Amino acid sequence: MARTVDMTVGNPAKLIMRFAVPLIITNLGQQFYMMVDAAIVGRGVGVHALAAVGSADWTYWLILWSVTALAQGFSIFVSRYFGEQNYEEMNKTIATSTILCAVIGGLLTLIGILFARPVLELLDTPQEIIGDATVYLVTMIAGTLVVTAYNMASSILRAFGDGKSPLVGMAIAATLNVGLDLLFVMVFQWGVFGAAFASVIAQGISFLYCLWQINKVSCVRLEKSMWGLDFKRMGSLLKFGLPLSAQFMVIALSGIILQSTINLQGSYFVAGYTALNKMYGFLESSAISLGTAFSTYFAQNYGAGNYKRVLSGVRTGIYLTIGLSLVVMVIMLLGGKTLLLMFLDVSKEGGVEALAVAWKYLRYMSYCLVILYVIYVYRNVLPAMGVSIWSMIGGVVEGAIRVGMGKFLVPLWGTEVFYYIEPFAWLGAFALVIIPYYCIRKKYLIDKEAAAE
Repeated sequence: MARTVDMTVGNPAKLIMRFAVPLIITNLGQQFYMMVDAAIVGRGVGVHALAAVGSADWTYWLILWSVTALAQGFSIFVSRYFGEQNYEEMNKTIATSTILCAVIGGLLTLIGILFARPVLELLDTPQEIIGDATVYLVTMIAGTLVVTAYNMASSILRAFGDGKSPLVGMAIAATLNVGLDLLFVMVFQWGVFGAAFASVIAQGISFLYCLWQINKVSCVRLEKSMWGLDFKRMGSLLKFGLPLSAQFMVIALSGIILQSTINLQGSYFVAGYTALNKMYGFLESSAISLGTAFSTYFAQNYGAGNYKRVLSGVRTGIYLTIGLSLVVMVIMLLGGKTLLLMFLDVSKEGGVEALAVAWKYLRYMSYCLVILYVIYVYRNVLPAMGVSIWSMIGGVVEGAIRVGMGKFLVPLWGTEVFYYIEPFAWLGAFALVIIPYYCIRKKYLIDKEAAAE
């Protein structure tokens, strides 16, 4: 089977890193072209256009993260069946997951387009940018089915241990996205619409490439009989996937509420926060990549009954995340300010003020990055064991901290509070995944391993 990886045998660290490195490159590349996208808007159109894109970010992420989490949750079942070599159940799960993603993606598209402008108005988006923000948000939401299809296809490939195909797909999409950005924004002068349209087209091409790679996997046989409405299987997938999706929905909702407070600080503060948000993806991308590798490793081994390997994988994951977070922190502290200048032209009005906001945010988050990275070990081992509810609870706590500090502490203590919100939110999420893991690992791992011996 081309490019599939059996993670139930071999050294855990080598397997995880072998799988994670292509993903890290993929996500860094994806973040880079998103950064280029924002840079073209910020420098090619102006600070107000960048602020417009940023004011729509959290609202779009609410939809994007929802479908991404569902796709990842469904793919855990695919990975388990692949580990068991139960290919019939694996194929039925792929078919049912595809149907669910199509239906949910379609509903989110319709709802998102209808409520895009009212949500931006509710968030007190500054009048000078709300028009561009609406155009950008509606265009991105219109491509939800495309993005959902890409996430489902790439998640399936990763469930097989294939991290290389999504990397190639991203490289194709990144090149196309940057080229179309320059064409649509700089040549055609389409502004924020051009930037959003370019992103949707690029994701569509990436999906087609991933689909082509899935068709080359010999154990994938999606026969006509597998496309029926299997409501029992749908229920099982949704019961597991919805808490994972709810986790990110709550996080995104808290970001939307926080955005309403940030919008009150004026366009320059919003522009600085937008530049920081583009860097946030760069900060987190390596952790997300490791988390995907952990998820595949944990799910394949749990499905195969290799509980001892799951335990050793957790220990390995902690070492890897701590080491990588320190590397990223050093890179950000040494070169982060230079990277922020990609988005902000300090020679233009508001550029200096926006840069000061973004750089302060970036420094504070970098100091606490190890918390965010280690979260991804426990956030992925719990669902692999069949326990997804704590991920949702962790998301609720993370969101509550973000909203509480933004809505109640900022008015009391001033804008300085903004720079502490993310580290405290990470700390709350960390507590709500590490404590449950150590409370239940005896039942789900240690006792099962003893019974198997």
